[in-house]
Amino acid sequence: MQRLTFACGLYDRMLALYTGEVKPLGIDLEFRAMEDPREVFDRMAKGLEFDVAEMSSSEFISRVSAGQCPFVAIPVFPSRVFRHGFIFVNARSGIRTPKDLEGRRVGVALYTMTAAIWIRGHLQHDYGVDLSTIRWVQGSINSPGAHGAPTVLPMIKQPRLEVNASGKSLSRLLEEGEIDAITGAQLPESYGRNPDVRRLFPDFRRIEQDYYRRTRIFPIMHLTVIKRSTYEKNPSIAASLYRAFCESKEQALAKMRYLGTLRYMLPWLPADLDEIDQVFGGDCWPYGIEPNRPTLEALIRYMVEQSIIAAPLEVDDLFVPVDA
Repeated sequence: MQRLTFACGLYDRMLALYTGEVKPLGIDLEFRAMEDPREVFDRMAKGLEFDVAEMSSSEFISRVSAGQCPFVAIPVFPSRVFRHGFIFVNARSGIRTPKDLEGRRVGVALYTMTAAIWIRGHLQHDYGVDLSTIRWVQGSINSPGAHGAPTVLPMIKQPRLEVNASGKSLSRLLEEGEIDAITGAQLPESYGRNPDVRRLFPDFRRIEQDYYRRTRIFPIMHLTVIKRSTYEKNPSIAASLYRAFCESKEQALAKMRYLGTLRYMLPWLPADLDEIDQVFGGDCWPYGIEPNRPTLEALIRYMVEQSIIAAPLEVDDLFVPVDA
């Protein structure tokens, strides 16, 4: 029995692994539940602290592209989020449409983070926004200073980017009109408190559903990595872990669909499930390469266009075999 540490958020799709209801064959998995993904990424990238971990998709792809990757990946995606609802503007700035972002100062937690890459890809491809005109201000959204302590590889071409050294959070800068918008993975604290801070797409749910129907893309934020040295000692762990992750997810889906009592504090969960079936036609959270190929290809294309990596990568080359 091989003992492996696994760092990840305690998501519903991972819960059976945490409780031990699901056990990977031949592996004693020590699940270290961590609430802040940024902490997981930083500790894994800097110190290789865990055998297996949730990891930023863009950071992993960047390292593979640069030939500086101490991990291998399996096609298990702990985090996926549609991002149209994560663009916030100050109404006093006069921004009403995506094109109005051109020439503005826009806050971003970390320019190379996966969420920001997806948002810029949406703006460029779906709304014709010229990203080169935007002046990006990088920093933590709801506190002064930086967003974690990431180990970020150099970009191929530097964008118009400045570090927020104001001593204020990006949320506060947005309220005060010192920046015009925020993009990222968090809601600014000023949203809901200050009526001037609004979503660029108030009807984001409809827009995101239309986007998925049109593209079959449900943006992937995080994938799952194994420390390369751990994998090379015993490559069979990849298939064992993959099967266990799939089983854990299936258990979560089954429990979510038991409606005698509602598992989550979502009053209209039955209607939400009907909507999921209507939009996604079944499993809205697929693992594996093939059902996620359009999503991963889009992410890679955006990373090339945004000068984060030099050239496209083949999706299949990102993952080790899991069908043993």
